[in-house]
Amino acid sequence: MDHFRRTSRSVVLLTAAIAIPVALAAPAYAEDSFKLGVVTFLSGPAADSFGIPARNGGQFVIDELNKGAAPAPYDKVGFGGMKIEPVVIDENGGATKQVQELRNLYERENVDVVLGYIGSGDCLAVAPIAEELKKMLVLMDCGTPRIFEEAKYNYVFRTAAHATMDNVGLIRYMKAKNIKMDTLSAINQDYAWGQDSRADFVAAAGQLYPDVKLQADLLPKFGAGQYGTEISALVSAGSDVVYSSLWGGDLQAFILQATPRGLPKRSQLVLSAADHVLPPLGDKMPDGTIIGARGAYGLMSQKSPVNDWFFKGYQNVNGIYPVQAAYRIAQSILGLKTAVEKAMAKNGGKKPSTDELIAAMTGLEWQSPGGLIQMKLADGHQAIQPIAFSRTKYNPDLRRVDLVDIQYFAAECVNPPAGVKSIEWIKGGMAGAKCN
Repeated sequence: MDHFRRTSRSVVLLTAAIAIPVALAAPAYAEDSFKLGVVTFLSGPAADSFGIPARNGGQFVIDELNKGAAPAPYDKVGFGGMKIEPVVIDENGGATKQVQELRNLYERENVDVVLGYIGSGDCLAVAPIAEELKKMLVLMDCGTPRIFEEAKYNYVFRTAAHATMDNVGLIRYMKAKNIKMDTLSAINQDYAWGQDSRADFVAAAGQLYPDVKLQADLLPKFGAGQYGTEISALVSAGSDVVYSSLWGGDLQAFILQATPRGLPKRSQLVLSAADHVLPPLGDKMPDGTIIGARGAYGLMSQKSPVNDWFFKGYQNVNGIYPVQAAYRIAQSILGLKTAVEKAMAKNGGKKPSTDELIAAMTGLEWQSPGGLIQMKLADGHQAIQPIAFSRTKYNPDLRRVDLVDIQYFAAECVNPPAGVKSIEWIKGGMAGAKCN
């Protein structure tokens, strides 16, 4: 089995406790292999529920592609016959560190493409560097809409929808399910993801719940871990709804601290990106919590040959079902494979140049385990996709949280049209949305 290998600068030692170890890949000639830099959290509070599932999802997909074991249209070995040689870097450590690691991947490791990044702050930091170096960068996650709404890039792509989808979809779900929201409180992390998510949710609430009153509006720092003061404010406010875009270790800590104090019984919890904490929280996740997964992922994913392959295969290898981070890296790798093979079909089967890859990826569409991905925004550099929302219900027989009352929303229902900034689209009444 081919494994992710890591460079000497990726200082985290991976043990059996967190998944399959990373091994040194066999050397290959440049034309016979495609060297792929992969960046995800291997340590820190974002690793357990986000970074490691992403790493494991990427490893599963690359192993399957290198064996030619994926279903059609992904059954050709590797990328167009080239074996994929991953070089994995830990995203933990902050934006300054990630900028240097990105340069190292391009200039020392000589990777063909860098694919990765979960943190919005990291994405905002590395995107201009890839553009400066004229090297292709594929962002697999990071929710802030600012990436392409505040800058124009030629060498940067994001193969997943940004956070506007999560918040517009969440409000649409609440309205469809007749959730009462005369009063609203919010708790979000004080950086790009949390700030942007909060702005989009509050703006969307203003459209579909025009009389809603915002009460407690809290922005603790990323990685705070202790939320006693914030929980006191939320309990005291007693709002109909408490909204949060917290994720990873921060979200787990918040739920574990808020539940004993009765917050989920006092207010309806609505969490825009929470499916990834369901496995570690188990029965500690309150029943009836409304959650999203940043796509139609995991227990909310829909049956298809590609999804059956990915869901069952990942579960067989890792002993647990895949959540949003695993889905997002899978769709990113499959999108890059599609672009590589599209470029090779045009150039006579040669390994594509960066410019040929960029041309192939721009405006691309492909099927992923989470549905159809369309590079429709930012001049073909930003994806849109469908999304799902649901409620939690603990299943004591399976000893896991099930997701019930699932509703799906088409990509064009929850994403802004091309050429319109997200917040302006929401405040303008979400004109042009195509909802079923």
